[in-house]
Amino acid sequence: MNAGLPMTTNLLQTPSSQAWHRPVISPEHGAYVVLGLSFLVGAAAAQQWTWATTLALACAVCGFQAEHPLMLQIKQRKSWKPRFLVWGGLYGGVAIAAAVALYGWQGGGWSPLLAIYGAAALALVIDAIAVYRRGQKSIVNELITFAALCLAAPLAYVATTGILTPMTGGLWALCSLYFCSTIFTVKLRKPAKGETAEAPLKRAIAYHGLALLLVASLYGLGLLPLVPTLAFGVALVKLLGISLGLDWFRTTRIGPVAAIETVTALLFGAIVIVALLPVHGGMV
Repeated sequence: MNAGLPMTTNLLQTPSSQAWHRPVISPEHGAYVVLGLSFLVGAAAAQQWTWATTLALACAVCGFQAEHPLMLQIKQRKSWKPRFLVWGGLYGGVAIAAAVALYGWQGGGWSPLLAIYGAAALALVIDAIAVYRRGQKSIVNELITFAALCLAAPLAYVATTGILTPMTGGLWALCSLYFCSTIFTVKLRKPAKGETAEAPLKRAIAYHGLALLLVASLYGLGLLPLVPTLAFGVALVKLLGISLGLDWFRTTRIGPVAAIETVTALLFGAIVIVALLPVHGGMV
């Protein structure tokens, strides 16, 4: 109840009636950072911002928001929650309407947008199955989720330009590899059940080594400019710093951990975005 309302009003408003009016908003702040930075990377690569870019942003944000009430309903599947259904339907409806409008604006027929929509829908289905099976916190599911959020980069680019270039795919892969690295650094705080204390660090080192190899390969194939490629070094420096202060990292509150992840993500995003902006002569 709202403390500022008269007592008579509070008595008339039951918790169930209030539920219909309160939006369901995802509390996953890290996901907002991933989605926002990935979208800005795609927009910077397109080197312009049009009304279609804004529409694509609405599509991405509402699509992400629709996932949250849907997953809450799946978790509480023994009873229907009207609030989840209402807000999930509202967010989903706006996302679908924006997606259809973007597709129609590009003339129908085959469009790279269809591949992006299909990949996002597949990731949503996989996540729903994982939530149903209580496996949403698995590394595999989190990798898929982060890669899906990073689809905001090619969405922004294709919505703005109407085409999908090899470099756009490289930027999606770069964003995915960087943001997925946060899964392994955060899991350094606590080993999984049955694991040794050293297992999370070994897994993180292995992931970062493989990711570095993939990023270097993307650059070698001409799918990434030099500066965005070097931006992946932020993940390596972060892992090194955490490894040196691992005891502190495992025992500190979640606030400092979130701050580290947010600041380094913003640094990574800023490097990539600035390198792609036309004011700096296009790609560097």
